[in-house]
Parts: sequence; C-alpha cells; structure tokens
Amino acid sequence: MSASPAIASPTATDTPPTLNCGSGGGSETYTNLRIASIFIVLCASMSGALFPVLAKRSSWLKVPTGVFNFAKYFGSGVIIATAFIHLLSPALDELGSPCLSEAWQSYPYALAICLASIFAIFIVELFAFRVGSAHLAKLGLHHDPHGHGIESGGGSHAAHGPEGFHNHGSPQPIAKSVGDLEAGDETSRTRIELPDTDDLSKSKQHQHYPAIAQILGIAILEFGIVLHSVLIGLTLAVDESFKILFVVIVFHQLFEGLGLGSRLAFINLPAPYSKVPIYAAILYGLTTPIGIAIGLGVRASYNPGSTEASIVSGVMDAVSSGILIYTGLVELLAHEFLFNGEMINASNGKLLYALGCMCAGCGLMALLGKWA
Repeated sequence: MSASPAIASPTATDTPPTLNCGSGGGSETYTNLRIASIFIVLCASMSGALFPVLAKRSSWLKVPTGVFNFAKYFGSGVIIATAFIHLLSPALDELGSPCLSEAWQSYPYALAICLASIFAIFIVELFAFRVGSAHLAKLGLHHDPHGHGIESGGGSHAAHGPEGFHNHGSPQPIAKSVGDLEAGDETSRTRIELPDTDDLSKSKQHQHYPAIAQILGIAILEFGIVLHSVLIGLTLAVDESFKILFVVIVFHQLFEGLGLGSRLAFINLPAPYSKVPIYAAILYGLTTPIGIAIGLGVRASYNPGSTEASIVSGVMDAVSSGILIYTGLVELLAHEFLFNGEMINASNGKLLYALGCMCAGCGLMALLGKWA
C-alpha cells in the first residue's frame, strides 16, 4: 500500500511528465469522507481484533470452536500475505522510486532490510529463550522449546513460547482428590500431603517466564503490524485514489485484525498479564485511524511520493515485512503444523481443512493487493 511519486499531468504538447519529489501536498478531494474514514476504519479494525479476544473470554457469547479454528488458520494466511504483498512489494517500489538518488537504485535495499529484520527478530528470540532457559535450569526446571500444549477449546494449541515445566529434583507427594477420600481410601484419610512451598515458588517463577515469552511474541507481531497500519492510514488520508483505497483498507484492516485477534484469543497468560491481549487488540484498532488523522493534519504539506517519504515508508515497510515473514512462517505455520502434536496426529480431513482456511486467507489478502 505504497504511494507512488507524484507525477504532473502531461501538457498539450505531450512532453514527458515530470516527477514531483518534494513540493506540494496530498489530495484535497473527499475531505468529509476522509474524516469519516477515521471512524469507519476504527470500527472495522476494532471489530476484527477485539471480537475473537472478547468472545473467547465471554461466558454468555457461545462461539463454536470451529469458528475460532477457522479464524486462527485464516488469520495465519492473512498475515503471511500481508508480509509479502502489502509490505515487501511496496517497500521495493518505494526504495526503488525514481525520486531517490542512483545510490538507492544500485542495490536491493528493501530486500536487504527485510533480511536483516528477519535475522534481528530471530537473534532476539534466541537469546531471550537462552536467558530464560538458564534461569529455569537454576530452579531445576526445563521447558518444551516447541511450545505446544496450551489448551484452547478442547485441544492443544501451538503457542509462542514454552510451557509445561518438569522438576528434576526428588518427586513430591501430591494430595489426593476429595473423590478419592470419599471412595474410602484409608491411607489417604491419614496421609494428605500438600505440594512443597519450594515447588509452589518454582511453579510461579515458571509461569512468569512463559508469560514473558508469550508477551514477547505478541510484541513482535504487534510491532510489525502497527508500523504498517500507521503507514496505510497516512496513505489513505492523502492518496488521490481514495475511493478504491478506502474500500480495500476497510477489508484489509478487518481481515488483518481477525488474524491478529484470533491469535491473541488463544494466548493463555496468568492473572497479572490476562489483559495484555485486550490491550494489544485495542492498540491495533487505534493505529490506522491515528495514521489517517495525522495524514489529514499534514496533507497540505505532506507529499507521499517525496524523497523523504519514500525512504521512510520504504524502510518501515521492509522492516515490518521481515517481522511478519518470520512470525508468519516460524511462529504460526511451523508451530501450528509441524510442532503441534494434535495437528500431526489429526485426520487428513482436519489437516486439509486447516490448510484450506490458511490458503483462503492468504489468497484473499493477496487479491486485495491488486487494488492497494
């Protein structure tokens, strides 16, 4: 969703058009509708991101598990298509703009920045897990690096980060259930032992570590999406092709929000962090409307095709594409299909359904790239 360099209309003598790489501002048409778009896009973004999160937590809104599964797989495809079609492709155009100097044309900087972004995210996660694993090892615990097993509506769900700890020390007796006592287990009547206080402390520390790991995953995904959302808001506020772009962005934000929200809904965090998915969904919903508002405020002087704007938006799009490529392929696809025991052992029908949902999300989002 990049803005092409402003090109002056050709004269009656058919002289070649000239680039406008700095002066002037954005389009002044459809002012009222552009203002209304702030609230329309806000509703679309919030609906997509917040509905799965709130529905999963609601005791009265009974959403079938199949709906959540569809949204989860569909959303993975949306995020991957966003990375390639709506971020990396525009970054190539922006950093290859004829408004930029020849130095920018001599090397595929957009691809290099995307590549650097992928490795940066990988290295950050690698060292974060090493530090966390070392901390757990001091407590005599370890984690499953594949990060599956978080319960979600009757099955395990591959989540970002580790879960499940194992104590390598001496086993501690665990109290029998009330049902066992009522069944007449005399031994249990006379010997009920509670978990050791040290084990409880270790458990709390372990819960804190997976929570931080999952929040790191949320932050990485959110960062890539938020950068992109602000840019498309700015573009919508000043672009001449407003009507088509407006319709596409409404659907874009709705589907991308659904992809993000369906992931946030299944994150299992302890009580102190339970509101993080809600805050993340709200942040997503606000970013594009904020970008539109900023764009409207500066559109008299902001030329989206200027040299400075092309560099800034190109770099940000390239960084965001790397983040979403890594997140989509590693954290979503790999953890959901390759490292998820439930999916590995699932029937062919369930596997094909999941793949079909994912391809549908990817295909629909890629199709939207034809217009924006």
